[in-house]
Amino acid sequence: MIEVEKLSKIYGSTSALKEVSFAVQQGEILGFLGPNGAGKTTTMRILAGYLPATSGTAKIAGYDVHEDSMAVRQLIGYLPEIPPLYPEMTVEGFLFFVTRIKRVPAGDRSARVKLAMRRCGLLDKPKVLIKKLSKGYKQRVGIAQALVHDPQVIILDEPTVGLDPRQIIEVRNLIKSLAQEHTIILSTHILPEVSMTCNRVAIINQGEIVATGSPEEMSNKLASGWGYEVEIEGETQEIETGLKLLAEVPGIQSIEKIKSDNEGRLRLQIKCQPKMEPGKEIYNTIVTAGLGLFELRRTRASLEDVFLGLTTGEVASNSMVEGSTNSVVNEEKSEGNIELEKNKNQLPDPWEN
Repeated sequence: MIEVEKLSKIYGSTSALKEVSFAVQQGEILGFLGPNGAGKTTTMRILAGYLPATSGTAKIAGYDVHEDSMAVRQLIGYLPEIPPLYPEMTVEGFLFFVTRIKRVPAGDRSARVKLAMRRCGLLDKPKVLIKKLSKGYKQRVGIAQALVHDPQVIILDEPTVGLDPRQIIEVRNLIKSLAQEHTIILSTHILPEVSMTCNRVAIINQGEIVATGSPEEMSNKLASGWGYEVEIEGETQEIETGLKLLAEVPGIQSIEKIKSDNEGRLRLQIKCQPKMEPGKEIYNTIVTAGLGLFELRRTRASLEDVFLGLTTGEVASNSMVEGSTNSVVNEEKSEGNIELEKNKNQLPDPWEN
C-alpha cells in the first residue's frame, strides 16, 4: 500500500533523509520510531504531499506522491503533530467543512461526519466549540478529520504527544480499531507507543532506516534468545557453587549477577542460546545446590534495548550482558564478598504491560 524507495531530503547543507526505503502492507500499523530530529516528520510530510523530496520515490496505492499528488491526497488522511483545527468552529461544523474541501459527495457528507464522530468518540460533542475541548478531545477531532473522507491510508505524526495517560490509552485503542479498515503509519519517539499499538516497526536514526520488523523481530536483533531472571538466597560459597553448576547447564550463554533489593538475596539475569529454554534445568540446579529460590521468570530484550542499541550503540541497563557460551560474566566480582552495583536506570519492559 505504501512503498518508499531511496527517499532523500536535503535542506541546504543538511541531509534530513538519506535514501530511506520501507514498505507498509494493507491493513498494517507501521510505527515509525526514532529520536527527535531523526527525520520522522520530514518523511510524514513527504508522504502527505506537503513537502517534495530531493530524490527517491514514494508511492501510495501505486500513485507517486509527487507526480500524482492530487490522487494521493484523495487516498490519505493526515494528522500533523499539531492538529489543523479551527478553534471557533464546532466539532460537527468543522468536520462538515473538511468533507467539503476533501470533495466528499454532498449526499454522503452527513453519514461520513457521523461515522467519524462515532469512531472517535465525539457523538456527545457535536455542537461544542473546538476551543473548549480538552487536548485529548482535540486530538480526537484531529483524527476524525483525517478519516472523515474514508481514506485508504492514515498518516499520524506523533498522535499522542502532550496527552495524559488515560487519553493516551484511548487514542491507542482508537488507532488499533482503525487498522481493521485502513492502513496506518504513525511516527513517534515514545517506545511503548510502538509495542502497544503497531504490528511492525521501522527505526530511523539520523535520517537513515536502521531496522524494520515486528516488535519481536526487533528484540531478536539484539538478544538472539530467551533469558531468565532469577532471585536466589544462600551463603557465599553455596552461591559460587550454584553459579558454576548453572554455567554448565546446556543452553545457557551468560549469567549476570545483580544485587537484589532484598538483603541477603542475589538476582541473576541469565541469557540463553537461540531456541533454548532451560528453565526446568535452571530450577533443578538451584535446588540441588541448596539455594533458596524466590523468583524464576522468563525475560527477553525490550524495545528500549533495541532502540538504544540501534540508535546510540548502547544497551539499556536491564538487558542481559553478552558473553561466551557457558561463561559467568562479572567473574571478578564473584570472589569473596559479592559487591555488585544495582541497575540504576532500569527501563520498563513494554511486553510486561
